[in-house]
Amino acid sequence: MQERLQFYIDGKWVDPVTPKTIDVINPANEEAFARISLGSKADVDKAVVAARRAFETYSRTTREERLALLEKIIAVYKGKFQAIAEAISEEMGAPLWLSKAAQAATGLGHLNETLKILKDFAFEETRGSTAIVKEPVGVCGFITPWNWPINQIVCKVAPALAAGCTIILKPSEVAPMNAMLFADVLHEAGVPPGVFNLINGDGPTVGEAMSSHPGIDMMSFTGSTRAGIAVAKAAADTVKRVAQELGGKSANIVLDDADLARAVSSGVSSMMLNSGQSCNAPSRMFVPRSQNDAAIAIAKAAAEKVKCIDPKTADAGMGTIGPVVSEVQFNKIQALIQKGIDEGATLVAGGPGRPENMNRGYYVRPTVFANVTSDMTIAREEIFGPVLTMLAYDTEEEAIAQANDTVYGLSGYVQSGSLDRARKVASQLRTGNVHLNGAGPDFGAPFGGYKQSGNGREWGDHGFAEFLETKAVMGWAPKPKAA
Repeated sequence: MQERLQFYIDGKWVDPVTPKTIDVINPANEEAFARISLGSKADVDKAVVAARRAFETYSRTTREERLALLEKIIAVYKGKFQAIAEAISEEMGAPLWLSKAAQAATGLGHLNETLKILKDFAFEETRGSTAIVKEPVGVCGFITPWNWPINQIVCKVAPALAAGCTIILKPSEVAPMNAMLFADVLHEAGVPPGVFNLINGDGPTVGEAMSSHPGIDMMSFTGSTRAGIAVAKAAADTVKRVAQELGGKSANIVLDDADLARAVSSGVSSMMLNSGQSCNAPSRMFVPRSQNDAAIAIAKAAAEKVKCIDPKTADAGMGTIGPVVSEVQFNKIQALIQKGIDEGATLVAGGPGRPENMNRGYYVRPTVFANVTSDMTIAREEIFGPVLTMLAYDTEEEAIAQANDTVYGLSGYVQSGSLDRARKVASQLRTGNVHLNGAGPDFGAPFGGYKQSGNGREWGDHGFAEFLETKAVMGWAPKPKAA
């Protein structure tokens, strides 16, 4: 049993003000493998004092000093890459191949992208006699989730550090070990005391204390829409900036000129990746009604090739998934699968219960529903598991309307034999991201959503700008003399 019972505050690992512990569960075997402490408002108060004191000096560091710090962080991160990947695999169930290739790798990707942006970012410009200056927003509170844990930590922490902000992080108490390793990275890299602080805890206690704290200037939250609303309400009284990356129910529109076999099979694979635990997963597949039967057969075959494995399996690769993260998530997904059956959707693959020959671990059978209608629960609620819903449409206009018929707007996917046609459809989707013909993520592109999928943007220069205030200084330069 690993024990990491301290918090990282003001450059040191310190005991919590009030001792209270929780076990960290390995979802593959349902056994506790680690124990952490849960923090309180008093711990948040200590971290805020440290962060505010550190901001006075860190906010005035030069671009060159912060570039050197980022370079050191990258070097240390590379040295702990394997340990971070193994921690993520154990605490949230990602197969080790995925944890290395994508989970831990995204942290490095965001660090490198931030380094590139900082080198050339324009913190000042002059318009006439006025200077427009970009300055760090202040002390930032971050609440991050368990599904892509180091990705969501680093895509906030890296640009905040680069901008000159100080930070208080509350990672998910479900998957906290990677975050504590990242705190070790920052400490070893020489991040000054108080610039980065970490407190483990739950949302109603530590999350609430951070969101409402007058000493925190900005909250950046990634998680469920329900919890994001709670963060925004708690933050309202102090009028702090709030950035949110929330839920999704993303549409994958397969147009009638697409390569059907490729589009459908790749859509299934993308949905099942990370056991379906991605806010931008292509969870609603729209197929032409004239091709519906063929699409269903392709989806069934693709889903049945996806295998549930022990996350530690060394030689596994694409087409394998681990368990979902917890008993709570497992039970929620099982209830929604049953709801799909009860509401009359056609169960094409998978279904309730664990996969065959698995009697423990939070494994969910890769599941596909067809003949789903937009009023069904499984077409409207975010399932957050390896469950694909397929909806048939008659016209392109109908597909677009149904795709937009959701409270969410995080991502979208369009498959077409014509790039121009795919672009036309993309322009009509009310989402923050659209992937055309299998295009993957881009660390330099803004990531975020419309509607109840949140506000603000992460990743790239747009994510960098979230951590800056804008100041106008009139009379900065002499007015040009009249001719």
